[in-house]
Amino acid sequence: MSFPEAISSDDRVYVKKYILLLLVISAYERDCRHIEANLKTPGPYIDTIKLAIDRAWGDMKEIKKHFRSKGLKVYEQNNTENGIHAKFMCRGYRSEMELRWEFITAEASVLMRKYLGLDISKYEGHIPDGDKK
Repeated sequence: MSFPEAISSDDRVYVKKYILLLLVISAYERDCRHIEANLKTPGPYIDTIKLAIDRAWGDMKEIKKHFRSKGLKVYEQNNTENGIHAKFMCRGYRSEMELRWEFITAEASVLMRKYLGLDISKYEGHIPDGDKK
C-alpha cells in the first residue's frame, strides 16, 4: 500500500515559483521608479514594464489558487548569505527550502524576459518545471 507524500515535489515547485515571482514583481516595480526618476520620456518604458507586471500577477493568481487548493502557505522568508531560506506549510506539514542566489538570479532573469514578451526559447529547460508560457 502506498501513502501519499506529505509535501509533493509539485508543491515545492509552486513554492519556488511563488518566491521567484514576488522577486520579479518587486524588481519591476523598483525599475519603474528608477526609470521614472531618471529618463526624460519614461512613459513607453513604464507602460511596457506595467504590462509585464500585470502578466506576472496573472501567474501569481494561479499560484495562489494552487496554494489554497493544497493548503500551502509560505510563512517565513529570510535572505541569507547563500540565498533565500523559506519556511512553508502544506496540508499541516512544515518544511523548508533554500534557493541559492545563483539560481534566483538566473531564473528571475528568464522570467523577466518572459513577462516582457521576449523570446526565451534559448533558455528552454531553465524555467522552473514547465513554466514556459
